[in-house]
Amino acid sequence: MKEDYFDELLNIKTGKDQAGMPRSIHYNRYEPTPYGALQELFQFYQLKKSDRVVDFGCGKGRLNFFIHYLFGSTVIGIEMNEQFYKEAEENRENFLKKKKGRRSKIEFQCCLAEEYEIHPSDNVFYFFNPFSVQIFMKVINNILYSLESSPREIEIVLYYSSNEYIHYLDHHPLFELRKEINLSGVFEHNVYERFLVYGVVY
Repeated sequence: MKEDYFDELLNIKTGKDQAGMPRSIHYNRYEPTPYGALQELFQFYQLKKSDRVVDFGCGKGRLNFFIHYLFGSTVIGIEMNEQFYKEAEENRENFLKKKKGRRSKIEFQCCLAEEYEIHPSDNVFYFFNPFSVQIFMKVINNILYSLESSPREIEIVLYYSSNEYIHYLDHHPLFELRKEINLSGVFEHNVYERFLVYGVVY
């Protein structure tokens, strides 16, 4: 099973066990992106070592470790749940022991997504439907605000996205859909099983 194989390969534990209900109706329960879906995403969407990826609602850090393992990119995980944050930090220690990666290239912050201060080098932002569209809009506004002081190319990557997220970006004057990756074998039965990549229009 891919889930067990990659967790063992990366020396981490990122299973689906829950830690109670989210403290706000605006935040959704933790569920990691399946490794099979990530494999298919990165067949068609390549990252660079110089990229700085932010995963909102990172849980135990699966995406962060997988990206760093594949591409060597800097990855920042944002998680509001203190227990998941602690487990992500434990995973980080175990991952670095085995992979001897650079500590500074994998980072986790325990805070609300809308309170994360966008770094001038953050350029890829990942969302697996972690919260309501109201929170999503606040985060997107924070990203756009950061572009005013630090202009750069950025991309928004959505997985299993709510219709509200898609509607918001499709009708936003500053965003355009650049890539759609439908997951083979499952998209035909569930239209949410896809990745959407949006970029800023200059």
